[in-house]
Amino acid sequence: MGLFDTPGEEEGGEEKPAEEKKLKSEIESVAQKYKQKIDEHMEITGAAEPSADGEMVSRDYQSFREEYVETNQSWYEKCCAKSEKILKIKPDPAKIEEYQEAIKIAHLKVTIEGVYSFAVLVPIAVALGGSLITFAIFQSLFFIFFFLVVGAAIMKPLQNIPFYLANGWRMKASNQMVLCIFYVVTYMRHTSNLELAIAFASEHLAPPLSLDLKKVFWDVETGKYESIKESLDAYLMTWKKWDPEFIEAFHLVESSLYEGDEARRLEMLDKSLSVILDGTYEKMLHYAQNLKSPVMMLHMLGVILPILGLVILPLMVSFV
Repeated sequence: MGLFDTPGEEEGGEEKPAEEKKLKSEIESVAQKYKQKIDEHMEITGAAEPSADGEMVSRDYQSFREEYVETNQSWYEKCCAKSEKILKIKPDPAKIEEYQEAIKIAHLKVTIEGVYSFAVLVPIAVALGGSLITFAIFQSLFFIFFFLVVGAAIMKPLQNIPFYLANGWRMKASNQMVLCIFYVVTYMRHTSNLELAIAFASEHLAPPLSLDLKKVFWDVETGKYESIKESLDAYLMTWKKWDPEFIEAFHLVESSLYEGDEARRLEMLDKSLSVILDGTYEKMLHYAQNLKSPVMMLHMLGVILPILGLVILPLMVSFV
């Protein structure tokens, strides 16, 4: 104890470290409490679970997919899964890549073996069931031959169901591409952030393109791709043969991220809109030209031919 130290100052010096230690422990407890709440929230909203093919799929994407796809395609997925358990058939190696692309585009939770198994078991069931039932009723070999032909005829269409679903998905999504680019460009003009722009477009678009964009977004969240650009490029490759203007428009949007000049950046965004609009206009012109011949044929058969019949028929009657 010093000569000029007072008892109050000594007690205050001893109490000060205790108060600081108490305050520090309270801060740590509060931080731990909120950290636990954040972890619980992240587990609820963004946890991942394994899908049928072993990949990690976000629960948010999974629930969104089931909301749109379940009513349209779940029956087919269930039938393929059951058929694969009954009889597993190996697919043609030359067509594996085509089937994988179609399954990916249509967001189907099936395997190629399941598709082939379903395409074989259903014709067999139709041929055997139809033949036995009709033979027991009519005692005729004609119906046996008829159902055998029917079973053989439906095998190929059943194998092509993934392609039919992928084409239907592609046609519906292609109608929303202009609006998709518009939403992305609108957000990018305000905030130059590609990830947030894709999330904005996925929230405001209707299925099926919104599901594609949400899949791109969650592929990054689940670690399948390292960046949103890598995930987006992988998705755009599926449109390479069908809509190159859509790919070019998105590449222009991506290029605008690297422009330092604000005027140049906005110009590239406007150009991406022009590209998708011009491409859509050209497709509409080709579509209208392709419709010209069928419309003329219908006009000839439905209008001109009946009028000619009304003119020629009285002349024929007068000569008779």
